[in-house]
Amino acid sequence: MRILLVEDDRRVAAALSSALTRRGYEVEHAATVAAALSAAPCDLVLLDLTLPDGDGTEVCRELRRRSSQLGIIAVTARGEERDRVLGLRLGADDYVVKPFSMVELQARIEAVLRRASHTVPERDLIEAGAVRIDVAGRTVTVAGRPVALTRKEFDILLSLARQPGVAVPRDRILLDVWGTTWADRHTVEVHVGSLRGKLGEPRLVETVRGVGYRLRGE
Repeated sequence: MRILLVEDDRRVAAALSSALTRRGYEVEHAATVAAALSAAPCDLVLLDLTLPDGDGTEVCRELRRRSSQLGIIAVTARGEERDRVLGLRLGADDYVVKPFSMVELQARIEAVLRRASHTVPERDLIEAGAVRIDVAGRTVTVAGRPVALTRKEFDILLSLARQPGVAVPRDRILLDVWGTTWADRHTVEVHVGSLRGKLGEPRLVETVRGVGYRLRGE
């Protein structure tokens, strides 16, 4: 899970980056409007609204124009109601006023990422190689053979099948299936092992070392 941290205070940025990295996120720091708008694609933006070369609200407006699915949380000392309303109207998904705790910020990050992951309408039928998933009916077949899965196993397979051939980070799977990134990652390994056994083709779900898992697209 990749986070763009837009914050001009170097000490605050260093502390936040360290805390987020310990929680499993990949963090890129931008200290200016220009750097924020030229940064690589990410899953979520933590955006300070007071920046040295411009107003963070313009960053919010432009990032939202580029993507309706990007998670944006305004993280700022501006606590007045009019500031919060403006930030939300410009496209921020949430608004956190400094000072705040990491527990609160983590909860808000997870909530925004959950909402963002469900903004794209789910296809009724997903096919990845021999795997065929009926999303509405919650049924799975492999090469025409029905496969009975538990709810968690089905949700893990669905999380992988949305991007066949692409490595899906463990944190993304935790968020999709358990609704949090704080769950024990060993839980994912256990369920993936069971899923592989039921699919009958262990190589269909590949482990990507240091990242997560990938569903073979062929």
